[in-house]
Amino acid sequence: MNKKRFNNQLLQFLDNSPTPYHAVWQMKKALHVKNFKELKEEEPWNLQEGKKYFVTRNDSSIIAFTYPKNRKKYLMMGAHTDSPNLKIKPNPLIQKEGLVQLAVEPYGGLLINPWFDRDLSIAGKVIVSDENNTLQEHLIDFQTPLAVISSLAIHLDKSANKERSVNMQEDIAPILTCKGDFDFEQMILKELRLLTCKLVSYDLSLYDTQKASFIGVQKEFIASARLDNLLSCYVNLQTLLHVNKEDAVLMVCSDHEEVGSESTTGASGPFLEHVLRRIEKEQESYIAMLRTSLLVSCDNAHASHPNFSDKHEPNHKPQMNQGVVIKVNSNQRYASNVLSISQFIQAAKESKIQKYVTRSDMGCGSTIGPISATRLGIETIDVGLPTLAMHSIRELAGSDDAIELCEILLRLARG
Repeated sequence: MNKKRFNNQLLQFLDNSPTPYHAVWQMKKALHVKNFKELKEEEPWNLQEGKKYFVTRNDSSIIAFTYPKNRKKYLMMGAHTDSPNLKIKPNPLIQKEGLVQLAVEPYGGLLINPWFDRDLSIAGKVIVSDENNTLQEHLIDFQTPLAVISSLAIHLDKSANKERSVNMQEDIAPILTCKGDFDFEQMILKELRLLTCKLVSYDLSLYDTQKASFIGVQKEFIASARLDNLLSCYVNLQTLLHVNKEDAVLMVCSDHEEVGSESTTGASGPFLEHVLRRIEKEQESYIAMLRTSLLVSCDNAHASHPNFSDKHEPNHKPQMNQGVVIKVNSNQRYASNVLSISQFIQAAKESKIQKYVTRSDMGCGSTIGPISATRLGIETIDVGLPTLAMHSIRELAGSDDAIELCEILLRLARG
């Protein structure tokens, strides 16, 4: 696998996926090229051995899988499609001081200060009603800068560099225009070229228009929005696209991880279980398949920050471009256990592996790993790629690490 091509395509994937809907659309296109057949949940499934399939839910979660003759043991790869961002509220416009602003709401645990003074655009999913009163779903991405959250000048806030705090209700409404009679609905319909339709509902987010890029003296880093967790989605997708036809492999990329996964499309919901039960309908075989399979939950790991190195446990400081990270937590915030860790390390062979444990005096985040392990009873390991500035509008990862994880997953898939 060519690293340069792999990473260049990764940057394109990041740029073309401003929302979970667009990420799933990008994955669907790649799967179609490799002859994966799309299934519909509401229709009967007639799965044929040797074929490959995928199914989506709400256009924001996707499961894709091979269907070989031997399906007793699957490698399952999990990730999530959502990232912290600012979502536009249902009644979107605020008029203040001669300006029109957008009413927005934080989604997930975003690091808010880096969102100020950025060129922001709008993307997401909208539903319109046409002349026949029929509902139509559309993806939308304006791509061009439309809004900005301007900082308060230092002259008006002398303590800003010492004790700056942000009120999520009052301080983050982006400036959109100075046109007092601005019509938000018409802007949406004009962009879609559907001026004869009526806007019914939407799920729209703001995003930074700055493109993903390589940085560093030797281009050894990747800087982008949404590395958490589109980086893992891309790795899992590329793994699935490169497995052999006899390999039993499944990819699940779920929405709503950043807000707890409790939805019809989140890992706490029944989406994956429903698919697995249709893959293996007989109860005894279904349970046996789960107990012999392995789920690799892929989510970003905190790289050790050179300016804040004391935030890491002294003996567990992952570094970028130094290998995939196995995440461990004795209180089961990560699902890695002695068996799943051993299986992963065995497949890694000569690849560099790092381990991460949160400081005992700090809280530990979680992933879809423990959720899926609890729901399905499947052996699970939590792994990730070292990342700085996680949940910022622009994150940083090593350019060597993504392809390294992909190669380990391919070895796991091939036994």
